Amino acid sequence: MEPVRPKKHLGQHFLKDENIARKIVESVTFTDQILEIGAGTGVLTKYLVQKPGKLKIIEIDAESVEYLKKRFSFPDDVLYFADFLRTDLSRIFQNEFAVIGNFPYNISSQIFFKIIEYRHLIPEVVGMVQKEVAERLAARPGNKTYGILSVLLGVYYDIALLFPVSEHVFVPPPKVKSAVIRLTRKTKKFPELDEKLFFGIVKTAFNQRRKTMRNSLRGYWEGLLNPEEFPVFKQRPEELAVEEFIALTNLLKR
Repeated sequence: MEPVRPKKHLGQHFLKDENIARKIVESVTFTDQILEIGAGTGVLTKYLVQKPGKLKIIEIDAESVEYLKKRFSFPDDVLYFADFLRTDLSRIFQNEFAVIGNFPYNISSQIFFKIIEYRHLIPEVVGMVQKEVAERLAARPGNKTYGILSVLLGVYYDIALLFPVSEHVFVPPPKVKSAVIRLTRKTKKFPELDEKLFFGIVKTAFNQRRKTMRNSLRGYWEGLLNPEEFPVFKQRPEELAVEEFIALTNLLKR
């Protein structure tokens, strides 16, 4: 079979190191059902098919789809030729499933926003991303890399940076280093929260991260309360833990 050509516009960098591929797949603990995003040439897939449970794949590249069908003889209800970001995952899965993949770096943030949307169905995520993004997602308050996705994902998932990956184990090699992260859902019972308000507060605060919360969130509190009465308004967004953002949202909601 002819190998698949990596396509720059799809952000494809195919992993060629079998040990790393095996290590990524072994990092998944939820195996009832697994969804692989962007299987490419099947370097993870060949280890995923050995796991118990059902495997589904979403692949946007027609050439990869044809290659995977020939290599693994997948039927249409296993291998979906589709755009993950535009797919209604609840039509594929009625029960919980884990997500795994070497995520295209140009859409990795969008993938995580979609995971938040389907968090009730996704107990675990194992993904390879740009190392800088992995560090940002796993960052704790007080760290300069702590940001919007650190907080939004942190409401629902525990985030762990598992291991770094060199750029030399890909074809073609990316210009950045990579890392594998794991998201483990904290609980099925999430905090009561006006999510639209919460997301708006977090994004507004971090988009002006040098300002105090009082200044960046003036449009939220003005005319409703006296910020001098609440110490949180004297802080900057990277100083606030996830729980403090939740408490602030509930305060402004009231």
